[in-house]
This record gives sequence, structure tokens and C-alpha cells, in this order.
Amino acid sequence: MRRFAVIGHRAMSKGKLPLNDLASGAGRMDVLIRALMAGLLTSHGLRSDTQVVLHLMGGPGPPRRIKFDGSTLKGLHAEERSIAGTIGKVIATPLPPIGHWQPITAGITHSGGDLSHTLREWSDGPTVVLDAEAKRLWSDGAALNGDKSVNTTPMNFVLSDDQPLDEMDGTGGSRRSIGSNWLQGHMAIGVVHFLLDEGVELTL
Repeated sequence: MRRFAVIGHRAMSKGKLPLNDLASGAGRMDVLIRALMAGLLTSHGLRSDTQVVLHLMGGPGPPRRIKFDGSTLKGLHAEERSIAGTIGKVIATPLPPIGHWQPITAGITHSGGDLSHTLREWSDGPTVVLDAEAKRLWSDGAALNGDKSVNTTPMNFVLSDDQPLDEMDGTGGSRRSIGSNWLQGHMAIGVVHFLLDEGVELTL
């Protein structure tokens, strides 16, 4: 299982989502949507071994988490506005209590809470914070062996929007780099999928 936590520091958590202004009025919701698409979509289908949790931290009101589970998800299309419409329906509904994942449609649930709650729920696997200034994610001499079974345990990856990821301070996650350049979130997720698909030995 691959799990990606995407933090939207300014992303709307409640109200009417402005579909024509996802970048500004919606709090860079466009960044989160691209990360979601990179996490779950392939050319002709979905990654059934992947979950993506969007953390909408920008208010108004308490933060909201939206979970997309590739094993049960249906009807997700590779079109930004369509996905934004789905998110808009979620944030227009009352916020569930923290820890209660309320179903919206097949493969989509939502809950209150922030990153700390997500990481507690993901305690069965290591957590990696993507950081260009940290140690490389792969081990020295790692090869592309094409064996997915090398990385079968649950793995958690945390990435932010265009804001610093201060939420990880003191949480115990390992900071790892996928290169010396800071990549956009959806690109970073694509690199992680490539490494896992090719069975590259990781340094967790």
C-alpha cells in the first residue's frame, strides 16, 4: 500500500468552491488536484494499491481531510475541473468528527482532523517527508530491477503545497530527497511511483 498525504495550507475546507479560480480563490486547490491525479491515475486506469489524503487547512472553520482510495474508487477522471467539482461537493457537506470517515461516493470519504491524525492512522508503515535538502530516498548502488515485491509493506509519503511543511516537526517521519531540485508535488509523486514500480531499494 502506498499512501500520500498532501497538505494544502490555504485550501478551502468549507463553502462553495470557485471552480473558475482554483489557484487563488480556492487556496491553490489546483496543486492538490494535480497531486491527486499523479497519485492515483495511470494512462488507462487507477492504482488500486494507493491512497491519497488531501488535507484542506485553509478554512473557513476546522481542517478537513478527504481520502481517495484507489482500491474502491470509481468515476475519477483525468480532468482537473471534474475532480474540483467532486471536492466542491465534499466541502459543501457538514464536517464529520475527527476519526470518523464518512462516505461520499465509492472510494471517497472525508473526516475532520489534520496531518497528525492521519499519521496516527498510518502507524503500520514508515513515513517519508519529501525534502530536496535531505538524504536520498534510494540506497547507494540501487538498481532498477523491476520487482515490485521489493517494496510491498505500507509506505507513507508526505508532501506540501508551496508552503513549508512545519507540521512534520517532531513527528518522527524521515526526511528524504528524490533529487537536489525542488519539484512540484505531482512530479514528486510520479518519481516515487516510478521507484516503487521498479523495485528500487529505499532507505527508510
